[in-house]
Amino acid sequence: MIAHKVCIILFINKEDDFVIYLNNYETIYILKPDVTDNVNLSLVKYYKTLLKQKGAINIIIQHRGRRHLSYNIFHYYDGIYVQMNYQGNGNLVNSLEKNMRFNENIVRYLTVKHDNLNSINIY
Repeated sequence: MIAHKVCIILFINKEDDFVIYLNNYETIYILKPDVTDNVNLSLVKYYKTLLKQKGAINIIIQHRGRRHLSYNIFHYYDGIYVQMNYQGNGNLVNSLEKNMRFNENIVRYLTVKHDNLNSINIY
């Protein structure tokens, strides 16, 4: 028998009496291979600032580097992968993905909601 302990983070706004649930998310986006390092870093900084403004916490950004794509996207065979892990709510994810949709340097993006398993007790 395995018992799971799941941690849910709550923010309670005392002025308006509502609760905000924060979930764990992972967003990976693929940049065009001809994007320079300066543009790459400015995009990372921009999205990190956007996440902070929208209320995300525990933001971790990792550059996964240039990788070969399984199939070509817009005639590109390589892409620069960037991974962002953070805690936030669904409205934050919607605004982030909407912003990525209109960025011409991003060819693909995907956001996945993770279950937060802090510890597992095995009996």
